[in-house]
Amino acid sequence: MIITRTPFRVSFFGGGTDYPAWYNQHGGAVLSMAINRYCYLTVRHLPPFFEHKHRVVYSKVELVDHAEQIQHPVVRAIMLQQNIESGLEIHHDADLPARSGMGSSSSFTVGFLKAIYALQGKMISNRTLAAEAINIEQNVLKENVGSQDQLAAAWGGFNHIEFEKGGDYSVNPVILSADRYQELESSIILFFTGIQRFASNVAGKKIANFDKRQDELTTMHGMVNEALSILNDQNQPIENFGTLLNESWKLKRSLSDAVTNPLIDEIYAEAIAAGASGGKLMGAGAGGFMVFIVHPSLRRKVCERLSRLIHVDCAIDHGGSQVVAYDPERQSAVNCGV
Repeated sequence: MIITRTPFRVSFFGGGTDYPAWYNQHGGAVLSMAINRYCYLTVRHLPPFFEHKHRVVYSKVELVDHAEQIQHPVVRAIMLQQNIESGLEIHHDADLPARSGMGSSSSFTVGFLKAIYALQGKMISNRTLAAEAINIEQNVLKENVGSQDQLAAAWGGFNHIEFEKGGDYSVNPVILSADRYQELESSIILFFTGIQRFASNVAGKKIANFDKRQDELTTMHGMVNEALSILNDQNQPIENFGTLLNESWKLKRSLSDAVTNPLIDEIYAEAIAAGASGGKLMGAGAGGFMVFIVHPSLRRKVCERLSRLIHVDCAIDHGGSQVVAYDPERQSAVNCGV
């Protein structure tokens, strides 16, 4: 039996520039933080005593005889790609809901790949793990997804991720003092809007507007370095990071009319009125989680103002996707002899 634990992420700056349609021509960069909220996947060989060969448990329960029959697109694609012939039982659990802007689909893909390799007795590097997850989502499943979520899930940590023209990338840990890290973590708060959506649909509309929004995306790219400058300057309050995030949110809203809606705008306005210095909607838009930067002294006030919503505190995950339980099973039957 294998259990993997893979973090979700909060993306602060540069979102949109991590889509191949943009960075292959212009380059891109994001500032992204893996958080201590996780996707868990349990995978084991299914004993041959059942009418079905594979059992896949997530929001549905699938009992099938062949991998081609599996409805879950990521599970089906990876099992076919890896030529998995033995029967498997697969369970998915998560700390946060799916389709909520926290990179959950990529965390699932990364975590399942990690589990399948471990089940075969193989180790896989973060770079290969992320590359294979990107390939599954973008090329095999043809999803409108960027390339930052897979990297955040594989590596963990708080990173400055740079995308070069042509597709190469680098994952650079953000170096801050312990006090500055604590200051940042204590200023982050997440709220769930209660809206779940398919990110690929929203992202498709944004991608279609890339040619018309080059100035906005170029500015969003540049904000990554501005944000790093704020964090590295101990004389600048973290609230300035939030103020810049507010400017980034304004630009993100301009990329497509599908990014926001009246409910999200109302939540955002209430958080700012209660003392948040800035924030944004996570992921492609249209729903899911919102992140705000709030001075610790004002956290209670913001939470009270948005008490109708579920709020989540979080900290940085430094481990990335990990195998947290490994109990290899013997695959050959015992030959009793006569």
